[in-house]
Amino acid sequence: MPERALVVVPTYNERINLSLIVPQILAQDARIDVLVVDDNSPDGTGMLADEMASAEPRINVLHRPRKAGLGKAYIAGFRWALDNCYDYVFEMDADFSHDPKFLTIFLREVEDADLVIGSRYHSGVNVINWPISRLLLSLGANQYARWVTGLPLTDSTGGFKCFRRRVLEEIDLERVRSNGYSFQIETSFRAWKKGFKLKEIPIVFTDRVEGQSKMNKRIVREAVWMVWWLRLKAIGGRL
Repeated sequence: MPERALVVVPTYNERINLSLIVPQILAQDARIDVLVVDDNSPDGTGMLADEMASAEPRINVLHRPRKAGLGKAYIAGFRWALDNCYDYVFEMDADFSHDPKFLTIFLREVEDADLVIGSRYHSGVNVINWPISRLLLSLGANQYARWVTGLPLTDSTGGFKCFRRRVLEEIDLERVRSNGYSFQIETSFRAWKKGFKLKEIPIVFTDRVEGQSKMNKRIVREAVWMVWWLRLKAIGGRL
């Protein structure tokens, strides 16, 4: 049986972007399917996703009753992927900050890795349309996470990733606590501590054109303390 890949795309008020990005995702490789995880978007994103899925069998939709956080959306998507026997599982934003053209590169690079992370900082700074304050926050957050946890990544907070199935099976999704951007740090950290091979590839990140960013102070606070929680749990062997 040919290998199958699933791109998990969490959505909340992404109606404009969804109809544009999903066809581009599917066009990259015949092995790729899409799972839209919609948090009951008031703008009708979920209804649009259902219409798209009815016309294309490679599109799937998972509805959640309310907006409950990025991490929980991905966990729901990961469980769906495992239940439906996918070999590779992607994280990807719906707002074109992650360019679908990189998907084929991920699939090639994951052939000799367990988790491939798209890095904005692997070869210089490849970020477009961010204000300098946001860029400095991101660079500082990644340096801070690397210093506290030892995680050998230039971009541990990035959300463009490809997991082999076995990684998601082994890291125990029930124990993942993060729900904001620290979710990216935690999943990579757990995979690394399990002995899986992590690989970074350079990507170009473009800030969203449509819609609003989900970043807020609560998400930043969670990331600040979560890296210490991960370090202490790892030291105590209770991760």
